[in-house]
Amino acid sequence: MYYERMIIRPPSEANSFLLPVTIGCSHNKCTFCGTYTGVKFRIRPLEDIKRDIDKVAQHYSWSLRRVFLEDGDALIAPQPRLVEVLKYLNKKFPHLDRIGTYATPQAALIKSIDELKELNRLGLKIAYMGVETGDEELLKKIDKGASYDQIVEAGRKIRQAGITLSVTVILGLGGVEGSQNHALKTAQILSDIDPDFAGALTILLVPGTPLHRDWEKGKFSLISPFQSLEELRLIIQTSSFTNCFFTANHASNYLPIKARLPQQKAAVLKLIDEVLATKDMSRLRPEFTRAL
Repeated sequence: MYYERMIIRPPSEANSFLLPVTIGCSHNKCTFCGTYTGVKFRIRPLEDIKRDIDKVAQHYSWSLRRVFLEDGDALIAPQPRLVEVLKYLNKKFPHLDRIGTYATPQAALIKSIDELKELNRLGLKIAYMGVETGDEELLKKIDKGASYDQIVEAGRKIRQAGITLSVTVILGLGGVEGSQNHALKTAQILSDIDPDFAGALTILLVPGTPLHRDWEKGKFSLISPFQSLEELRLIIQTSSFTNCFFTANHASNYLPIKARLPQQKAAVLKLIDEVLATKDMSRLRPEFTRAL
């Protein structure tokens, strides 16, 4: 298999065949992200992708159930390339249950509904999209490359095509000063997108990124662990979902949360309130165990 660098994939793709279709991220400008620093974005040649598929198919052709298309934004690849890759995967792995990919809002927007539906028919069943925040000004500040309305349109478009949508937001991204507005606007954008899955991560400063440099210069102030829970509470309290599996159990989070919303909203809010009332640090994940 061809892996140029450390592999990043969603936790739910732990048992998937990780297939590099692209290298790097097509946007790669978000101020908080250092994942693809120094990596030139490119789309891999079709023959190289097929060669990797063939290697895995030699041993797992009848048992493989899931494939995840790497790297940061495989959906940006031209439609004919993606169609050929998906068809070849189905040919080599006849019992595939699903194919997944990361999707930037920009990539989803350039695909037509018919193109997304075609990918869905060929097995693309889930797309993971970073929303980060619903604060329009903060989206500009972190150089997300997409506006509030564009992110909502991209998310709805993916779902309209029949593809399961899993989104992530980042607690603490607005710093101390912008905490409440970030939380309220993030709840709003999540409600407008109404995804199937939503995950809240907690900000971790990555050395070398613009956001880390802002922190070093005193231009960005990190929220405290309990302030992150206040943001999480506000997002859960003010969001409105049809049927969303909401998590905050990433390694970066201080208090692991998993809940079906809106069904379990009251129970989750009660748990967060109990921790906030006591300010008991022993109830939180220790700082040294947090990770990206």
